Amino acid sequence: MIDIKFLRENPDIVKENIKKKFQDKKLPLVDEVIELDKKVREAQQEADSLRESRNKLSKQIGALMKEGKKDEAEAVKAEVTKNAERLAELEESENTLREQIKEKMMIIPNIIDPSVPIGKDDSENVEIEKFGEPVVPDYEIPYHTDIMARFDGVDFEAAGKVAGNGFYYLVGDIARLHSAVISYARDFMIDRGFTYCVPPFMIRSHVVTGVMSFEEMDAMMYKIEGEDLYLIGTSEHSMIGKFQDSLLEEEKLPYTMTSYSPCFRKEKGAHGIEERGVYRIHQFEKQEMIVVCKPEESMEWYDKLWQNTVDFFRSLDIPVRTLECCSGDLADLKVKSCDVEAWSPRQKKYFEVGSCSNLSDAQARRLGIKVKGKDGSKYYAHTLNNTCVAPPRMLIAFLENNLNADGSVNIPEALRMYMGGKEKLIPTN
Repeated sequence: MIDIKFLRENPDIVKENIKKKFQDKKLPLVDEVIELDKKVREAQQEADSLRESRNKLSKQIGALMKEGKKDEAEAVKAEVTKNAERLAELEESENTLREQIKEKMMIIPNIIDPSVPIGKDDSENVEIEKFGEPVVPDYEIPYHTDIMARFDGVDFEAAGKVAGNGFYYLVGDIARLHSAVISYARDFMIDRGFTYCVPPFMIRSHVVTGVMSFEEMDAMMYKIEGEDLYLIGTSEHSMIGKFQDSLLEEEKLPYTMTSYSPCFRKEKGAHGIEERGVYRIHQFEKQEMIVVCKPEESMEWYDKLWQNTVDFFRSLDIPVRTLECCSGDLADLKVKSCDVEAWSPRQKKYFEVGSCSNLSDAQARRLGIKVKGKDGSKYYAHTLNNTCVAPPRMLIAFLENNLNADGSVNIPEALRMYMGGKEKLIPTN
């Protein structure tokens, strides 16, 4: 959510930003907010005038009563009562107008960074850099679920009976590999100086609307029936919520935290051949990272965050690339975002395994996360988030890039301590 003062003073900039995001249907919102804001300030001025008049009249009543002028005092009291009724009307109107402004402001997208490429959707995202040499072996790379099946490592049929489509059982070495990747990611991020945290896996509705747009909320979140609780779609939600309504000491910034959680999402996306298996699912686990920092440091942290993910995947011998998200592919709260994509030797292309985002002060404004400067000033913090790793999707890249011609799978040195010292996985089928 952008600053109302900025919108009031720069409506053309806000409208141009909406156009850059190809959301022209939202253009009328800017003028609507300005008109509502005008009415609020007019109501405020009248209310302030009435309060000032009330104070003066109250003093008059006291003076008149002392002078024994009871009738005149009663007349002034009647005026005070009339003013109080009007003041109550104004306060109610002001609250209603503020709610209308808030609803519209939460739909208006954040101002994107000038460096963001302009494009309508993810097809116009821009490759930034490649890390590692993508290799296509001279032997066939099976579909990832077929690789898992060789190890008796996945069961969709039983999961379908228990929970429906979009769920799975991971079994044996594949399940152990999944847990090993999460454990390694935890320690990897701790070694990078991040504080480890296991957050709540459910959050209240005001936290949901504080960290994401309404469109994302409808597409992603599972609501707990009869409760003001939602299952998290990513631990970033509850991690940022941890700081709600806080006044943070500037000298304690930045807060750098890495969190483990299961994640739950309604949206399965497309159902093409590359969407089956464990690519798009309703439940998965993730090691996330978040930063709460001063505004002037957020872009520096943005670069550090995506680099952490690149370094993590390279430590597991997986080639990756970074892709700058264009304006039309940015969620409304984001000012800048990039995806980390892993190489798929079977598909001979890259696919998304993580996303890094700078949300500037958008989440902080919604959740009331402020910083107290050394000079006593107060300002909104900046928040960022990034995926370190999200298996089981990451397992697709891992299995394909570490698969040998005989069907065995190499275990990179970094993972061996989490796999009981194993250097290879040997198929059972």
